[in-house]
Amino acid sequence: MSILFDKNSRVIVQGITGSEGRYHTPRMIDSGTRIVGGMTPGKGGQDFQGLPVFDTVTEAKAKTGANASCIFVPPMGAADAIMEAAAAGIELVVCITEGIPVNDMIRVAAFLKEHPTRLIGPNCPGLATPGTGKVGIMPYQFMREGNVGFVSRSGTLTYEVVALLTEAGLGQSSCIGIGGDPIIGTTFIDCLRLFEADPQTEVVVMCGEIGGSDEEDAAAYAATMKKPVVGFISGRTAPPGKRMGHAGAIISGKTGTAQGKVEALQAAGVPVADTIFEIPELTRQALAKRG
Repeated sequence: MSILFDKNSRVIVQGITGSEGRYHTPRMIDSGTRIVGGMTPGKGGQDFQGLPVFDTVTEAKAKTGANASCIFVPPMGAADAIMEAAAAGIELVVCITEGIPVNDMIRVAAFLKEHPTRLIGPNCPGLATPGTGKVGIMPYQFMREGNVGFVSRSGTLTYEVVALLTEAGLGQSSCIGIGGDPIIGTTFIDCLRLFEADPQTEVVVMCGEIGGSDEEDAAAYAATMKKPVVGFISGRTAPPGKRMGHAGAIISGKTGTAQGKVEALQAAGVPVADTIFEIPELTRQALAKRG
């Protein structure tokens, strides 16, 4: 069973005529995702590989029945693209864009409180469900169907760990990259709730990193879950005050350290891998205990 989207989801691509949209749209289609059109201001009436292109999201939704969107819009326009999709009534928005100004995302966060739209990202690889498709840029060929739910702040880490799980014969129910920016639409706790309610998922792998307190908050929630969680925290050698990769991956003062996150997870009964190569075995052990 998919979480957040399924084979009936009708997806539009905002920025479909740009280089990223042109590259990734065919790959989403190849994965099985139902792409019904695209949107680029000023390009309405054109088509991309047989898909209609519209000037606005409102028009795209009215003409295609779209209920999900994948955004490939440059940073300066991405916040407006998110809010346009939400205002049009799109239920799921996946924003791939990296480098959106924090002040813009503050406006987005306030706007989304007034709308029921679920935002994944920004600065994320999106989400994928093996056997269903993907919304975003995840390498679908690494995946196989199974019962392991996966969530990560890091896109690259997602690809590496999912490939390791697949190689070990541990298929995935759904995979979500929530993004590494300071302000994101969907948190670890949000994803843990979704996986806890998903009948296909039997264990969750959660990969965090330094910066912020999302992992500590998730640890407290994981302690209440019926399903086991396996953890990993990257950035253990990062010096305080130095940003590592993501805008949100920075240790500030005494908060956001890798050790603090590891200790919070362990205190919640979550086994934490020292390296990504330990994740498949810890996942197998968690499944065995559950079974």
